[in-house]
Amino acid sequence: MKGIQKLWCAIAIVLVAAGCDSNAGKRVEIDGSSTVFPITEAVAGEFQKEHEARVTIGVSGTGGGFKKFCRGETAINDASRPIMPVELKRCKENGVEFIELPIAYDGISVVTHKENDWVDSMTVAELKKIWEPAAQGKINNWSQVRDDWPDRDLELYGAGVASGTYDYFTKAIVGEEGASRGDFTSSEDDNVLVKGVSSDKNSLGFFGFAYYRQNKDKLDAVPIKAEGAPKAVAPSTETIADGTYQPLTRPLFIYVKAEAAKKKAVSEFVNYYLNESASLVEDVGYVAPPESAYKKVRERFENRVKGSMFGGEGSKIGVSIDELLEKSTSRGNQ
Repeated sequence: MKGIQKLWCAIAIVLVAAGCDSNAGKRVEIDGSSTVFPITEAVAGEFQKEHEARVTIGVSGTGGGFKKFCRGETAINDASRPIMPVELKRCKENGVEFIELPIAYDGISVVTHKENDWVDSMTVAELKKIWEPAAQGKINNWSQVRDDWPDRDLELYGAGVASGTYDYFTKAIVGEEGASRGDFTSSEDDNVLVKGVSSDKNSLGFFGFAYYRQNKDKLDAVPIKAEGAPKAVAPSTETIADGTYQPLTRPLFIYVKAEAAKKKAVSEFVNYYLNESASLVEDVGYVAPPESAYKKVRERFENRVKGSMFGGEGSKIGVSIDELLEKSTSRGNQ
C-alpha cells in the first residue's frame, strides 16, 4: 500500500510540474511599464467582471518587463516605448515571437512645484542642458539654465533607467536613448516622483501625462518649445492628440507573445483590451487614438501580425499610430 501511495504522489508532482493546474489556462500574466499600468489595470478590472480568467500585472518598467517577456515568462508586456534592438535579439534567441499593438498616446510631462513662479516655459535646448551627461555635477542651479531665473538649487526627479519613459525622454531631449546625467532622484514608480516634485519648490521632474493630470492641484506642467516651433506648447489631451506637443508625444503599447495568444484567456483579454480600452484610456488620463487607428490595431491582432513596426530600431520621435500602421502594412515588420 505504501508503494502505491508513493507512486501516486510522484505522479501528482509530475502533473503539477507539467502545468496540469486546472486554472493555468485561465491566467494572463502581464508585466512592464508603470506608464501603461493604469490603462491595463483598468481594462483588467472590467474584463475580470465578465470572465473567469485571472489577470496579474507587475510593474518592472518597460525594460524590466521586456527581460521577462523575452525569456517567455509573461504573456503580455506593457511598454511605453518600442522594443529595442537588444531586446529584439534576446526574444529571437529565445524563440519568442510577438505581436506589437499601439493602444494609446502619452505626452511625457515636464513638471514643477505649484509654487514655482519663475518657469513659464522651457526650450528643448534648455532641457538638454539640464539632463545631458555633461551636466552632472555642473548644472545644479536654476540660474545656470537661464540668467533671469533665481539662484536656487535645481533638484531633479525622473523615471528610472529601466523605464521606457526614461528611454524615450533621453532620445527626444538628449538625442540618445539612455544618455543622461546620473545625479537625479529616479524611480520606476511615478507616484514616488509626483510626491518628490510636489514636496520640493526647487524641483523639476518628468513622467507620464496621466500622473500629471491626476495631480494638477500639486504640480504645474511646463510648456515646451521644440526646435523650430513658433511657440511653447503645454501637454493636454488636445495637443497630444493633434501631435503639436513635441517632441514628447509618444505612442504606448502592449506586446503579446504570439504563442500565448493561442490561449483562449489571453486572446479574449487582448480583444477586450482593443475593443473597450478607448474610454478607459481617457478615464485614466491618456489620449485614445482615432477609431480608424484602433480598427487597424484590431486587424493586426486578428491577423496575428508578428514583429515590430519600428524595424528593430527602437523609438522614432514624432510619429503617429496611423503612420506606423500604414508604413508597417506597406513594408512589413521586423
